[in-house]
Amino acid sequence: MDHRISLITLAARDPEALAGFYEALGWQRVDAVPGMVVFDLLGQAIGIYSRDALAEDMGVAPETLGHGAMTLAHNVGSPEEVDALMAKAEAAGAKILRPGGGVHWGGHIGYFADPEGHVWEIAHNPFSPLRAEDGAFRWRGY
Repeated sequence: MDHRISLITLAARDPEALAGFYEALGWQRVDAVPGMVVFDLLGQAIGIYSRDALAEDMGVAPETLGHGAMTLAHNVGSPEEVDALMAKAEAAGAKILRPGGGVHWGGHIGYFADPEGHVWEIAHNPFSPLRAEDGAFRWRGY
């Protein structure tokens, strides 16, 4: 298996409403199959798909999907960008779980949950600078 993730699919009770949240953060949809919303990212894509349809695809009951204990992380170039993005997410309808602030390892992070409960970490890691030309992330930087 290659070291990459191609598509992250977020299960949603209301895919259109959830897509509207991400559009309020500045993301732009790309053409997709009916019933799915897709946003291209840097090297990956995020899809939003009906929770019931995703469960059907897997052959499981929707209630078995639950919420996993994981976060999706979005790194930015400065502590100020963390705070600005957290404010933008809150204005778009996110629930702030932890406001932006310093952490013991020297970074600056905040956590929010989107309207369907998917948890995002917004982080500035001074030890992993983003690639200047496109903002790509790599552990320990470029």
